[in-house]
Amino acid sequence: MHEGLRVVLILLTAAVLMVALAKAARLPSMLAYLAIGIAVGPHALGWLHESEQTRQLAEFGVVFLMFSIGLEFSLPRLVSMRWKVFGLGGAQVLATVLATMSIAHFGGIPWQGSLALGAVFAMSSTAIVGRLLAEKLDLHSASGRRTMSVLLFQDLMVVFMLILIPALTDTSRLAAALATALAQTLAVLLLVIVAGRPLIRRWFDFVVRRKSTELFMLNVLWITTALAFLTDWAGLSLTLGAFLGGMLISETMYRPQGEADIRPFRDVLLGLFFITIGAQLDLVVVWQRIEWVALVLLGLVAGKGLLMLVVTRLSGADTAVAFRTAAQLAQAGEFGFVLLTLASANGLLAPEVVQPSLAGMLLSMLAAPFVIERARHWSTKLSQDEWLRHSAALQEVAAHAFSIRDHAIICGYGRTGQSVARFLYKEKIPFIALDMDAHRVQQALTAGENVVFGNAERREVLLAAGLERARIVVVTSPDVPSALKVLGIVRSRRPDLPVIVRAADDTHLGELKRAGATEVVPEVIEGSLMLAAQMLLRLDVPLRRVLHDVEEARGRRYESLRERYRDAGPRE
Repeated sequence: MHEGLRVVLILLTAAVLMVALAKAARLPSMLAYLAIGIAVGPHALGWLHESEQTRQLAEFGVVFLMFSIGLEFSLPRLVSMRWKVFGLGGAQVLATVLATMSIAHFGGIPWQGSLALGAVFAMSSTAIVGRLLAEKLDLHSASGRRTMSVLLFQDLMVVFMLILIPALTDTSRLAAALATALAQTLAVLLLVIVAGRPLIRRWFDFVVRRKSTELFMLNVLWITTALAFLTDWAGLSLTLGAFLGGMLISETMYRPQGEADIRPFRDVLLGLFFITIGAQLDLVVVWQRIEWVALVLLGLVAGKGLLMLVVTRLSGADTAVAFRTAAQLAQAGEFGFVLLTLASANGLLAPEVVQPSLAGMLLSMLAAPFVIERARHWSTKLSQDEWLRHSAALQEVAAHAFSIRDHAIICGYGRTGQSVARFLYKEKIPFIALDMDAHRVQQALTAGENVVFGNAERREVLLAAGLERARIVVVTSPDVPSALKVLGIVRSRRPDLPVIVRAADDTHLGELKRAGATEVVPEVIEGSLMLAAQMLLRLDVPLRRVLHDVEEARGRRYESLRERYRDAGPRE
């Protein structure tokens, strides 16, 4: 019998059985693939021998995973999540790296290896956590948004770490190597984004007009492999090119179809990647250094979780949200395996360090579903305790709203909320503003403004703010999930109450209107109207005509203003 066919048959048989068992136990498929790798690898049954061809084929699983992540990434999304992504995510990665380097220093590991190990342990599992949050409908919860922001930053950091780790082998040329690598990265990014975006859009328009699903799928695969080849040829990583390909397609209307076409290839090849990772585990070495395995496991689940709890709490989240966020990130990640393999291949970490680390990472991922589920249960009790601790704050909200009626409730007191408040103050319309930024609230109170600390996504806070007596609610944050929660609360109590919602653009217009928004104000459209007005004025178009054109455009866009603008006088 052909040896290759025998190995493929063994792997497929094991995959079918183990994945079926994982699904029955409601566990991620990735854990089944890791178990297969441990069982059939050269350190156990020996059915799967390590080869360059197998390694390269498995690497394409990571390539397609990065492509899928790129599909979820776009510049507008990054801008809207910038504080959580770079603030919370950056703090988590930095804290984990520094803590790991401190511990590794006492273990006699050189700083280059400890830095690489810190990067490995900083990663969490996008595959496990993302799937569990989606199944529990928690992706847009307070903890879910924070978790996905941190995971997005970790995914972005992988690209940098893939450049940094090989450069650590020659510290005398580290600065030059990093500068060269970053220059190459910037050049490729500019080439792909600036030249690639219009080309990708036009090319896919052409492909779609051929009305062939086969041709569309072939083009998705071609884009992925071609950009991976381009970045690899430029001395960067395969995964960087795949990430850029996904990002380019994400900004077209073809993103959902591209994701659907790539998923089967991604899942199967990523499964092979995890099998090869599991095959690297030497159970004999693990048993000989079991205390180090336990230390890695404890560090990832308890230590990393505690660091994330502190970081999230300091960012302003309440204890229950911080606790769930920490539990959702307290494990190793699939990209940690990539970085660990890279660090080992470059001689930064000895096998005596790699094997216990690999085992502890695997065990942390096996424990992740159970840790996350228990955190959901415990966070309920924490929320009850948190409610008691915040009862004084709630009474303060009620005290500020007690003496007013027919007022406006402003949800969010950033720049937009402050601008809205100035108009209300000028018209002598009472208002109460709710904001979660303690420093901003304190500044507003010092200035004598009716602003209190409170989360508008909570029913009891809105009721304390006088929802039953209010005349209007204004949601000033462009965060769609938050707006949907506010709308759900308002509509359950006051179906007739006008609610004006701010949005970044009109992408979620229909969803917000269906949820009960009286009007949605997209910043992009308002900005374009002001830009057009300034342009017409500079072209000597009469002011009255400019104002009429802008009002007419708004009238077409906003239903509640149509009647008013319809009565506008004739243009000059």
